[in-house]
Amino acid sequence: MSEQRSEQRKRRIQLLGATAALLTVLAIIVHLDLGHDARDMGRNGQAVLPDFAAIRADAAEIRVTLADESYRLVNSANGWTMDGTHGYPIRADRLAALASGLADLTWGEGRTRDADKLNRIGLGDPRTGGTGALIEIADEDGDVTAAIITGRKGDHLYARRPDETQAFQVEGDLPPFYNQDAWLDLDIIDINPDAISAVRLYDRAGESLYLQRTVGSSERSFRPGPPYQDFRLVSRIAASTPALALTRLQPIGVKPASELTTKPVGRHITQTHDGLEVDLDAYREPDGFFVTLHAIEAGEGAQRGSTINEKSDGWAFQLSEYDWNDFTPAISSIVRPPEIAAPEN
Repeated sequence: MSEQRSEQRKRRIQLLGATAALLTVLAIIVHLDLGHDARDMGRNGQAVLPDFAAIRADAAEIRVTLADESYRLVNSANGWTMDGTHGYPIRADRLAALASGLADLTWGEGRTRDADKLNRIGLGDPRTGGTGALIEIADEDGDVTAAIITGRKGDHLYARRPDETQAFQVEGDLPPFYNQDAWLDLDIIDINPDAISAVRLYDRAGESLYLQRTVGSSERSFRPGPPYQDFRLVSRIAASTPALALTRLQPIGVKPASELTTKPVGRHITQTHDGLEVDLDAYREPDGFFVTLHAIEAGEGAQRGSTINEKSDGWAFQLSEYDWNDFTPAISSIVRPPEIAAPEN
């Protein structure tokens, strides 16, 4: 009888041991991050932002939050602009890429749900210094109607809902969100260097110079024109650099021209072979280096002149100091006046 009880006790112990081992294995499986979350595999292929067409139609602003900067795109009476730029328009191509990208974005395979690993794939919450970009769409009442945190690692795009730690690789594409100035439509002028025929310069000392070249000549063929034809060039590049400066115009910021607090320190007038003339004033402001410009419509250049003025009138464009210097050289750095013969005794 005792042997039978002993055998039963042994079997119970073995059963309990096997059960404990099974439970341990199951616990390990549950806590392992195997690269996906079985609870959310049903999202695969589904839209990240369902009913986006309705969300887009009611959108009054798009909020972008990053760890080191935040900005708002606002649907104003004059179209989409960036908050804080006094209504300066944003790039239509980038806005279209964002809208189509959000509409087409679909959930892919699940990735980590470990909050400590989200920064590794660009999905850390930027509100607490994380690596992700929080995108929120709000309606006219300011209510958020859609929101995601998105990020990149290598060639892959990832996303998650802000109230979840479950991360997913997503299918689709979105424009870059870093550098808010990249959203501004600062592509003001597109002029080929071959089109420039002449430039008139006025420096801060009050000196002036007229440089010109003939059609079809090289970029370094600018020479002093009347009444400066007897002046000698310091070098060809000293003349061609300011002469072609407008073809390299690349603003890095913008503000209303009404906010300029200084007087112009230089003037730069570019002329093209087909009759377009662009008059530019340069300002050294406390907050940077700025230029204003206005195109004079003439001949075949009239259409381009009107297009330039639509974007430039009323605005001052910030340049890097290096680019700004190309518009404001001292005349003495370009030419030397003709030698004056000493009077005979």
